[in-house]
Amino acid sequence: MRSIYCGQLNNTHVDQTVELCGWINKRRDLGGLIFVDLRDREGVVQVVFDPDVAGLMDSATGLRNEFCVKLTGIVRARPESQINKDMATGEVEILGKSLEIINRSEPLPLDFNQKNSEEMRLKYRYLDLRRTEMSDRIKLRAKASSFVRNFLDSNDFLDIETPVLTKATPEGARDYLVPSRVHKGSFYALPQSPQLFKQLLMMSGFDRYYQIVKCFRDEDLRADRQPEFTQIDIETSFMSSDQVRAMTEKLIADMWQELLNVDLGAFPVMKYAEAMTRYGSDKPDLRNPLELIDVADLMKDVEFKVFSGPANDEKGRVAVLCVPGGAKLSRKQLDEYTKFIGIYGAKGLAWMKVNDRAAGAEGVQSPVAKFLNADVINTLLERTNAQTGDIILFGADKTNVVNEAMGALRLKVGLDLELTDLNKWAPLWVVDFPMFEEDDEGTLHAVHHPFTAPKDMTAAELEASPASAISDAYDMVLNGYEVGGGSVRIHNNDMQAAAFRILGIETQEQEDKFGFLLDALKYGTPPHAGLAFGLDRLAMLLCGTDNIRDVIAFPKTTQASCLLTNAPSVANPDSLVELAVAVALPEKESEK
Repeated sequence: MRSIYCGQLNNTHVDQTVELCGWINKRRDLGGLIFVDLRDREGVVQVVFDPDVAGLMDSATGLRNEFCVKLTGIVRARPESQINKDMATGEVEILGKSLEIINRSEPLPLDFNQKNSEEMRLKYRYLDLRRTEMSDRIKLRAKASSFVRNFLDSNDFLDIETPVLTKATPEGARDYLVPSRVHKGSFYALPQSPQLFKQLLMMSGFDRYYQIVKCFRDEDLRADRQPEFTQIDIETSFMSSDQVRAMTEKLIADMWQELLNVDLGAFPVMKYAEAMTRYGSDKPDLRNPLELIDVADLMKDVEFKVFSGPANDEKGRVAVLCVPGGAKLSRKQLDEYTKFIGIYGAKGLAWMKVNDRAAGAEGVQSPVAKFLNADVINTLLERTNAQTGDIILFGADKTNVVNEAMGALRLKVGLDLELTDLNKWAPLWVVDFPMFEEDDEGTLHAVHHPFTAPKDMTAAELEASPASAISDAYDMVLNGYEVGGGSVRIHNNDMQAAAFRILGIETQEQEDKFGFLLDALKYGTPPHAGLAFGLDRLAMLLCGTDNIRDVIAFPKTTQASCLLTNAPSVANPDSLVELAVAVALPEKESEK
């Protein structure tokens, strides 16, 4: 029906007759002439309807925004004084010769000229996607997917599909379950990732695999998380972790160069322990110059138990942030920061304003200064390199609470005081994660997943000292977002069984849940490693938005519901009977 997209027209098409299809973006009636902006997925072009063309004016007069039309016209150059430099097609316009209204439109429930609520945008997503901003985001995401495929294809990777109906495996979140009609009382699980299948593909001899695949996790949502998400899944055999990182770093660097004309440069590498010490996070945003500074050694003997308690606790931490220019913060703002870190379990926020650095301890203002002697304050000022006009913010608690609270505060203060350079890109590799972490009950859990290999340990050494094990794992971080993560996998049956035992998965449970994997590990398994990127998160960063829903065509809300289709919905009772599934609602919900 069309001969060219609206947004592709330029002065090389002058005097050509073209057929265009799209939507009326704007209509202007100037009496003798009618102008409309016609829009399709590639952009907008101006169309002029002249009364000299018989029969057209009546149809053109009836045009309204979002009418779907087809028209034929002649491309002509705009006079120099009428060139619109804000439009890609601003040097030309179309003289309409014929017009067909394919479908009229009722007044829209969305106003494209103002900001609509996200609820309305999601309810009428098919209309929201017509907006140029949203269209551009979806197109850029498509270009990113295409780039990934071309890059990996050219590096001898094979695109291989893995099952969607599979068996539940521990990936750190709850599974979405699918009841089986044939095997009544049994359930499939939707994959949280293709983890075991891609490892089995390595055992099958397909030494370079990739897949752009849907994954599913039933977990609490946020702006950069969805219940169903798209993963760029990559697995290799006979490649070290350094080689996997080098290849995937090139993939992302080349993508940014190609799509944004941005040179990310070489990615620095930082150990997990250093990242947590300096930034309180395993995905630090290096655009922010603030760093956590340990001061526990200064606080061990002070009278203030809030500081001395954690300082003398091997599981505690006392750390500070020195914020340049932060002395201007009002008491109200500091109270708001206190409330903010309470979200992360912190019990309070102590502070010290540096009003006169030259005066040392006499030049500070702080509610806790009376508990600290002059030597402690002076050493604190030296260690933080505090200057007049700065503020020092204190975190004192269990290490994980201090890390989470002060790490989050670092990000918030950096944005609030415009210390974070939002015009730069800051990539980073974080490596050498602990293999296991201990919860409050003393139970060990895998930091990544139970198939991650330790660095430089035998199975016996791993079982003897699991808390000291460092995993051969790596995360790629960009501007404070974890965009990809991976590891060298366990390729030895004894090592895998040992990892399971450490996690409390005994022999029978190992056989029930992972018997097929343990069997496969007996038959000449090659060393293998991989990495998975979150395509949605990459697209979010490429598009310059901070909401992952902006780059997904039909996303869910933070309540995991679809406002467009009203999913999830109540199942047909007959279907539940056929599946041998009974629904037992909580008492309050059943009364609704």
